[in-house]
Amino acid sequence: MAAHWLWWIVGVTLIGAELVTGTFYLFAMGVACLLGGATAWLGASVPTQLLIGGALSLIGSYAAHEWRKRKGTPAPQPGLDVGQRVQVQIWHEDGTARVAYRGTQWSAELAHPGGRRERTMYIVGTRGSTLLLAAERSP
Repeated sequence: MAAHWLWWIVGVTLIGAELVTGTFYLFAMGVACLLGGATAWLGASVPTQLLIGGALSLIGSYAAHEWRKRKGTPAPQPGLDVGQRVQVQIWHEDGTARVAYRGTQWSAELAHPGGRRERTMYIVGTRGSTLLLAAERSP
């Protein structure tokens, strides 16, 4: 099999794997392999093919890294439940509670250990499916 076909197969495989990960690093390496295959097809020597493929992989990976840094991950948004009032049905000795909220029963606990236990509490956060409660609504 000709060298350019090997480059192209590896390139397409990397781009296909990128569809699963979504990071753009494999995409950059896949494009570099496709271009390395193009240099092989044009008749370049093996060291030249490796130099082109390797250099383009490094440049593409760096570009993907810089793009991810600029794009950044947005700060987590507070849940829609934060600030909502709930009615505590029962407080357990361990500080957990059962509350009625959105038409069903929820597990809850105090957001700050040692906080006041009231009948009416406010959701200040969540931990998994457990509501974190405080006696006063957070600003």
